[in-house]
Amino acid sequence: MKLPAPLGLAGHTWYPPDRDLTADAVREGRVDAKTARELGYEGLLLSADTAPPDMAVRAARPLLERIGCPADALGTLFHASIHYQGHDIWSAPHYIARALGTGAQPVGLLQQCNGGATGIELAATALLADPECGPGLVTTADRFQPPVWDRWLGDFGMAVGDAATAVVVHRGEYPADLLLHATGTVSVPELEEMHRGNDAFNTAPLEHSPVIDVRRTKRAFIRRHGIDRFYKAAHQGVRRAVAESLAHAGLEPDDPRLRWAVLPRLGKKAMEEAYIPPLVQVTPAELLDLGTPTGHLGAGDLNASLTQLAREERLAPGEFALILNSGGGFTFSSFIVGRP
Repeated sequence: MKLPAPLGLAGHTWYPPDRDLTADAVREGRVDAKTARELGYEGLLLSADTAPPDMAVRAARPLLERIGCPADALGTLFHASIHYQGHDIWSAPHYIARALGTGAQPVGLLQQCNGGATGIELAATALLADPECGPGLVTTADRFQPPVWDRWLGDFGMAVGDAATAVVVHRGEYPADLLLHATGTVSVPELEEMHRGNDAFNTAPLEHSPVIDVRRTKRAFIRRHGIDRFYKAAHQGVRRAVAESLAHAGLEPDDPRLRWAVLPRLGKKAMEEAYIPPLVQVTPAELLDLGTPTGHLGAGDLNASLTQLAREERLAPGEFALILNSGGGFTFSSFIVGRP
């Protein structure tokens, strides 16, 4: 997405107080030492008592208060998640809107791990399309409770932590933590099979397996196509998304103002094999991994990382960061942000 002018971003991440430390998980036999090394996490965040929609409210409410944005001024509300939100045949986005007291239309997003990034792009699109549209609020929230989801062994290449994020996208009428200069998003739908495998379509959840087992469907994909097919498609997707975002921002790949290339919060081995090789082919910007203390945050990786970039003041005036993200299906996104 090429923006006629940068948009303001303000964000807040709600982290639960508890963590499942990797050392404890290895000692107790919940993850083997080899897998733990390949993941590279210090631990995973745990939300034992707070449901995902309430987590989202806990992220959004202090953000709106901090920047002085009344809930009734919001023009859009997008909520993204990858896992169960607490009720069947029910709208978590409407619950969040009710709790915040906003009349903005609530929209739920199912874009897997790229949901938070998609929400920001949609909020930006609404602002560009309608001059009367108020700021967009984008929330994400996921909680990965056993036994349905094994945090450590439910998937290859990542282990999952609980968290919620909130980002307000605006034209500059409120304080901005960062400025959004451009985005690049590329879809690679040939990889949707990785999360479907050889399974026929279900008539109800968990008919094929009593637990979420992404390893099973990925094994089926690899047996049929080989792992190189994924790597080739993923490398192309990353390169295209990054190149597109840089071009839309008017930045050369080796621009010295491009301070960071922020990685998704996936496991160390997955990033070394699928994400870092194509990324460093496009830009020499210094790599930054912010996920070691948290684990993968479902739909919220990119949104949590942009908030952390601002909070830790990792950008000087005039510097930029590239934030890379992806989601099953597959979709690859690259955002260019700068300090106001």
